[in-house]
Amino acid sequence: MALIVQKFGGTSVSDAERIRAVADHVARTRRQGNDVVAVVSAMGNSTDDLLRLAGEVSSTAPPREIDMLLTAGERISMSLLCMALADVGIQAASFTGSQAGIITDTAHTRAKILDVRPDRLRAAIDAGIVPVVAGFQGVSTEKDITTLGRGGSDVTAVALAAALGADVCEIYTDVTGVFSADPRVVPSARRLSRISFEEMLEMAATGGRVLMLRSVEFARNHHVPLHVRSSFTWEPGTWVVEEEDSMEHAIVSAVTHDTSEAKVTVLGVPDQPGIAAKLFRALADRSVNVDMIVQNTSEHGTTDISFTVPRVDLATAVEVAESLRDDMKFTEVTSDASIARVSVIGAGMKSHPGVTATVFETLANEGINIEMISTSSIRISCVVDESQVEDAMRALHEAFELGG
Repeated sequence: MALIVQKFGGTSVSDAERIRAVADHVARTRRQGNDVVAVVSAMGNSTDDLLRLAGEVSSTAPPREIDMLLTAGERISMSLLCMALADVGIQAASFTGSQAGIITDTAHTRAKILDVRPDRLRAAIDAGIVPVVAGFQGVSTEKDITTLGRGGSDVTAVALAAALGADVCEIYTDVTGVFSADPRVVPSARRLSRISFEEMLEMAATGGRVLMLRSVEFARNHHVPLHVRSSFTWEPGTWVVEEEDSMEHAIVSAVTHDTSEAKVTVLGVPDQPGIAAKLFRALADRSVNVDMIVQNTSEHGTTDISFTVPRVDLATAVEVAESLRDDMKFTEVTSDASIARVSVIGAGMKSHPGVTATVFETLANEGINIEMISTSSIRISCVVDESQVEDAMRALHEAFELGG
């Protein structure tokens, strides 16, 4: 008998029919002799609806009250699923994040899990009851209700799987698994049957939206195998697992893209120790997350520094940089919100030379200019003009023969 944590996203529980389908699937898994813990997101777009409602009644919307409001969505889903399970003969009990023992820090709307105390869930499982847990939420060390940020239900599921020693954490969504590229952009993209945690981390960090980055980090750190599947077809999906020496790695497994970033360039920066530190410390103090950084070769004692930030933080980043003009004695700040990033990812890159050359040659043949470059041992990322990113994706996907 296996213990399986099954997480169902908003599209999987979007209406009564979908909830009944999820109940049938949970019941089938249970009748196969497995213990099951279900984790649910809010129905469909209900989180967005609640945020819209909050905006209509308040211009301040205190974060503590936002958390109290948004957690209502998952509580609705968990109760309805328990009712649907009762109709198919499965005894189930619903648990909020706090009742499930999810302990977080005190950062409202973006809390991080500090501890999981699943005693009540274990007792339910031992009694033959299927626990249905509200995802995305917990209780802080100050005993306030908190939420984990967008995609937080994935983190809830993985954290519970780790704490309970589950055999697998199944993530059910509206796609059939992890693909070699976004199928909406690259029609020839194929579903990957297996991928390493390291590759999945790079995909999540560079635009792959199937899994939340924090959930993959949690799964890797706690050795929780993930199975990404569709709740519409129930067919086998993509396994995200530990990298094994015996695994045969493709040179490149996937191509991702991200259009949510912008570029800032600070021109004429004095090339002196500590100058860049002032800039990036000031950005950090304003909670601006900097991703790629390029510093040009110094000429005549000055240099240019370019970096990317989330597009929603562009105005703040420019404001911070401009506020340092007199202190840092640079000449100008420019920005560009029309950039995008395309990345090629593959564990096989570590042992195969020539990937970088192929990336650059492919983009050059398409007439695509590279503005910035960033690499890791299994990833190459290039910043290009946003209008060319889809052409770049298709060309790279074909160049590395990733099609199905």
